[in-house]
Amino acid sequence: MKTSNKTFTVIAHRGACGYLPEHTLEGAAMAHAMGAEYIEQDVLMTRDDELIVLHDLYLDAVTDVAGRFPGRGRGDGRFYAIDFTLAEIKKLRVHERVTAVDLPAFPGRFPVGKNLFSVPTLEEEISLIQGLNKSTGRNVGLYIEPKSPAWHEREGKDLIGSVIGLLAKHGYTGRNASIYLQSFDMDALKRARFEFNTDLKLVQLIGENSWEESEADFDYLRSEKGLEEIARFADGIGPWLPQVVETSADGSADISDLTELAHRFGLLVHAYTLRADQLPSAVGDMATALRILIEQCGLDGVFTDHPDQVVRYLRADRKTWENSREPGV
Repeated sequence: MKTSNKTFTVIAHRGACGYLPEHTLEGAAMAHAMGAEYIEQDVLMTRDDELIVLHDLYLDAVTDVAGRFPGRGRGDGRFYAIDFTLAEIKKLRVHERVTAVDLPAFPGRFPVGKNLFSVPTLEEEISLIQGLNKSTGRNVGLYIEPKSPAWHEREGKDLIGSVIGLLAKHGYTGRNASIYLQSFDMDALKRARFEFNTDLKLVQLIGENSWEESEADFDYLRSEKGLEEIARFADGIGPWLPQVVETSADGSADISDLTELAHRFGLLVHAYTLRADQLPSAVGDMATALRILIEQCGLDGVFTDHPDQVVRYLRADRKTWENSREPGV
């Protein structure tokens, strides 16, 4: 079941968000420098149809929107990105993620009060990554999730079509493009494949039904029949880590059959999210966690807030592997 470290994919989750606020250009640049092979972008649409890189449908968890635009929230108290123009969003300052009571979601990370950053557009992030690829000689890819496409459609926005159009404008077409397009919404991915006829690599994200991320039945999608259906239009799955492995109090790993089943249908498995500051106490450290994920679970890659630590582990392990080979092998 072991996956070769030579093929294990390191995906920077929302950039290097273990060190800098999520989905900032600075965080993407840091992830690139740390050696990530792909950098993730969650994408939303503004009121004037611009594509921005932001995880939540609303702005208040990571920006100072409430102070800059009081009274612009909806009935639920949230400030939705789709209600603002790009020019308005560019006035906001981005900070580290906070909870509903304005406490840091990750207390040990970048200080919340340092509002030094802004919300990037998808085009800005593409330009940054392509520029860094040219100046460094690397080929770091994009890993894009158009957020809640059905919700956007109800708001009168064709998010999937707009994302695919912008990607094509920047040369991201065909099977060999350094990009994955992911979604919890199975219908959106099918639309990308069959309506827009995209050849881009597609990944079906898998969550829990209680999250209500889409109309998809995630219990079904984890079944043999569900995975067989996914394989008809997608190249891989993105499960939540506890769906792949649970760690008991004694440190033993309870491995599900999800990865093995997915591989049976030719699907890659890129699980989310590995965080150095949120490891189960039984695991202890990132090296132990990665050993379990690679050698026991057989994952093909992982989304991580700390790409440098995953890259460092892989490089050390590859060096050990290379040094252990017999001459001529």
